[in-house]
Amino acid sequence: MRIEKITENKKQFLDLLLLADEQESMIDRYLESGDMYALYDEDLKGVCVVTCSDDGTCELKNIAVYEHCQGSGYGRKMIDYVCGLYSGKYHTMYVGTGDSPLTVPFYKKCGFTESHRVKNFFTDNYDHPIFECGIQLVDMVYLKKEL
Repeated sequence: MRIEKITENKKQFLDLLLLADEQESMIDRYLESGDMYALYDEDLKGVCVVTCSDDGTCELKNIAVYEHCQGSGYGRKMIDYVCGLYSGKYHTMYVGTGDSPLTVPFYKKCGFTESHRVKNFFTDNYDHPIFECGIQLVDMVYLKKEL
């Protein structure tokens, strides 16, 4: 298994990125300015994108693993990798997600704790309703992990 930094042609991974953020215009807001990493285990399994701020924080903007590979530990490996990579340079990593029974427990298992919410984020910023596990996502739940 290996993780590589992707520095050019990031849009070639759009199919994966759309699994975690289903509107391309939202991905465009962070894709070029963010650091992208791809995880390979023989072939491509997943990607993630991290953006950094001047205030000593960074944010995991997108993490996606192909559906047939989910539950195999690849997402956790990517989170452990980027947390280790950004530790020492940044003090906190944030991740924003929908209030979903799939994603929030996953991040908590990876050591994140709830930080704050952005009311109506999904309804205000996406051009269509987004559902996960049959629940419409409305608020963005931010979680944080001290690095």
